[in-house]
Amino acid sequence: MSDDTTYGVGEGPTANISVSLHSGNIAAVRARVGKRSFSAYVDAAVQRQIERDGLAELTDAHEAEHGVLSRTEVDAARALLRGDADDAQNAA
Repeated sequence: MSDDTTYGVGEGPTANISVSLHSGNIAAVRARVGKRSFSAYVDAAVQRQIERDGLAELTDAHEAEHGVLSRTEVDAARALLRGDADDAQNAA
């Protein structure tokens, strides 16, 4: 494998790193998933945060160009994200 290989979010091989977490967060994760699934849980949380950051960046760019999203647009987007296609069409 080449050192210049680029992977998308949630792709590629895993690697061991060291991170610092609050003790309460460690205890909460272990209580939910146990010791063996800790890394997978944290990896999924990181992936969700990256996706949220990307969505915030898209929203900011849209609002900079078109103005603030209306309540109807926000409701339609939330319905789509939840998979409520009927609600999305009714909100739009």
